[in-house]
Amino acid sequence: MNFRTPLVTHMYTADPSAHVFEGKLYIYPSHDIENEGEDDDKGGHFVMEDYHVLSMDDIGAPCIDHGVALHVKDVPWAKKQMWDSDVAYKNGKYYLYFPAKDKDDIFRIGVAVSDTPTGPFKAEAKHIPDGYSIDPAVFVDDDGKAYIYFGGLWGGQLEKWQTGVFLEGDPKMEPGDDGPQGDEPGLGPMFAELNDDMLSFKDKPRELKILDENGKPITAGDKDRWYFEAPWVHKFKGKYYLSYSTGPTHFICYAEGDSPAGPFTYKGRILEPVVGWTTHHSIVEFKGEWYLFYHDSKLSGGKTYLRTAMYTKLDIADDGTITTILPY
Repeated sequence: MNFRTPLVTHMYTADPSAHVFEGKLYIYPSHDIENEGEDDDKGGHFVMEDYHVLSMDDIGAPCIDHGVALHVKDVPWAKKQMWDSDVAYKNGKYYLYFPAKDKDDIFRIGVAVSDTPTGPFKAEAKHIPDGYSIDPAVFVDDDGKAYIYFGGLWGGQLEKWQTGVFLEGDPKMEPGDDGPQGDEPGLGPMFAELNDDMLSFKDKPRELKILDENGKPITAGDKDRWYFEAPWVHKFKGKYYLSYSTGPTHFICYAEGDSPAGPFTYKGRILEPVVGWTTHHSIVEFKGEWYLFYHDSKLSGGKTYLRTAMYTKLDIADDGTITTILPY
């Protein structure tokens, strides 16, 4: 089985969002592109401009690239940086949720629609009202209600939305200085329930709360457990699990809750650090087994902005405890 090996090698792929549609696995990665930009903490060297759709008929089967499903030039409101995306199925349609910078270099969340899981996807003319920052992930519950989770710090601009409107801040600030510090509660991802049309939010996004074992918010100074980016929600035996990246400390962690709206209590680590600056993942059940999709930068020789998506089996105990994975 092709565990822990690249899904594809003819291009660089990252941030893989995996789903089971029509009885097989579909993976929606971002597409890393070689460029001359220098590494920076605001992610300016991540220049992704389109989305490809990948699929596998089974675990270990060849991974097929279905080509470009959406390009930034076909998104009326978008300027650049098509970062991590996700896809949900409802109403007989497939909905691609994606971030991109608008003409003012502010990250917004957009949506595009297709009749098939492989696209092509047609983008809505405007971004989703109240959709901002990066890393949208959609969870459709057993009752058909759909929830979107999003937000990433620093280059993802989440801390700039603490008042409900975008505040640029002092450009001389170090990344993150305009967010909570030390013992202050760290920022959590934002979430909202989607309307039945899957194109808009039912209400204003709210912040998800991530708590420690004592019921206190994870603090901004707790760098091994704080939320940085890459929210993902899955359900296991009636419980909801939020997993996320700790950013600079390179862990994928998870927390448990009784509702898709949280609060979520920290439980542990899913994945130890990989080669590269970012870790971004998804979790999916396929034919009775659970799998973790993620990326690293080994194929590019450690270039942080040229990543490669892969997957491995995920061991989940009956009580929902996830066994920590060592990537190498």
